[in-house]
Amino acid sequence: MLLKGKPVADKIRADIIHAAEEYKKTGDTPKIAILRVGAREDDIAYEERVLKNCRAVGIETEVVALDLNIDMESLTKEIKRLNEDVNTHGILIFRPLPAHLDTEEISRIIDPRKDIDCMSPVNIEKVFTGDSNGIAPCTPEAVIEILKFYDYDLQGKNVTIVNRSMVLGKPLAMLFLAENATVTICHSKTKELKEVTKRADIVVTGVGRGKFFGPDYFTEGSVVVDVGINFEDGKLCGDVDFDIVSDQVSAISPVPGGVGTVTSMILLSHVIKAMVLQKKQ
Repeated sequence: MLLKGKPVADKIRADIIHAAEEYKKTGDTPKIAILRVGAREDDIAYEERVLKNCRAVGIETEVVALDLNIDMESLTKEIKRLNEDVNTHGILIFRPLPAHLDTEEISRIIDPRKDIDCMSPVNIEKVFTGDSNGIAPCTPEAVIEILKFYDYDLQGKNVTIVNRSMVLGKPLAMLFLAENATVTICHSKTKELKEVTKRADIVVTGVGRGKFFGPDYFTEGSVVVDVGINFEDGKLCGDVDFDIVSDQVSAISPVPGGVGTVTSMILLSHVIKAMVLQKKQ
């Protein structure tokens, strides 16, 4: 089975549109504020994609474009303004920030209820304590959503995640544990990695090495979710050698067209969740 991201993203998109329309009936319009420091080319491109997606689902936007040399005091002032703005429901701060800015301090300033990209340590803590009132990182949540969409029962499954970062591996492990899966986290120092991945029902790859995983890492029953983003010979590819592996496993997500497609919609779904959290308090 090919675990395409588009059908998953389409379902999430439809849910967002419905929720946005319902909120508008009560006089509330979902709104996201994008805070960008400087004008890096990749940030601008990402910003344009987010704005396009927001327009498509009925979410209002505000772009706060700040000078590359802004100081911490001025940046903090902007974040606090957005925290206090009752009409702003989600805040997206583009990272990495310039070296002179303290990202860790900024992560503590953003309102956790508006932190749609899981930057706040409060939200990270909630992921690790199993508190559903937090906002999880988008990519790990996208992995779970893909598997659920394609009707994979995660309870009792053996899952191997080849990534131990706080962006993917560790929070994803917590999300799998919340589904009663049994999780193994691997990394660059893991011995006999092929044997570990072969024992798993589900393998999630996130090593950032193009076509690193060949068929000898999997069995015919393996379900493979490829989170890798790499460029080989100018073309986007995942961590898994898709052309060879796809015919030899039970299911696999493609790159492009897999997890990344869903991640962008998860981000916008967090605006709706943020509205719910803010209305509770």
